[in-house]
Amino acid sequence: MSRDVARLLRDRRVNAIAAWCIVAMLAAVSVTSAVQADLLWAGFAAAVAALALFPPVLLRNRDAMLPWEILLLAASPVVGRLFATLSMTGNLATYLSVAAIALILAVELQLFTPVRMTPRFAVVFVAITTMATAGVWAVVRWVADQFLGTTFILDPTVSEHVIEEAIMWEFVASTIAGIGAGVVFAYYVRRQAGTSRVPEEVQPDL
Repeated sequence: MSRDVARLLRDRRVNAIAAWCIVAMLAAVSVTSAVQADLLWAGFAAAVAALALFPPVLLRNRDAMLPWEILLLAASPVVGRLFATLSMTGNLATYLSVAAIALILAVELQLFTPVRMTPRFAVVFVAITTMATAGVWAVVRWVADQFLGTTFILDPTVSEHVIEEAIMWEFVASTIAGIGAGVVFAYYVRRQAGTSRVPEEVQPDL
């Protein structure tokens, strides 16, 4: 990447435009998934987009967006899940997307609030948040199976032991993805993205 392009991407206005485009892409994925009757994943994509919109909405500043590369990293597994043809690919996208939500929360706390995280605490925070999100996601699918007749978790053709083992492996995979996201936050976002792309009027005191 040339220096001119790198300098351009560090510009606040350009960053905001790129971030809004990624949010629009997430919204399109949500609508497409809903049309395809994949309502849970439509809701998941919408949730990621909503989290990305918290700073500009709450701060009433359209330029108060997360670094575009963080949103792109979070959106990639969501978009990839839409085109996944193999079960393993779809599951991997789910684990990475869950970790992406934790990463977005950590970055928003770091950039738009007085909260400051040390690198070690950041890894633990993102990993634990990922595990919590994975638990909520499992509960949502279980509720859907109970009341909507879906088979996201409760598949009549699969034994209870197999179902429980699959859920445990989901938690393990999500935790690993969360640790990876925590490392990204600790050693990239904190040191590289910084607050240089956050409008001065909403920057917390460092």
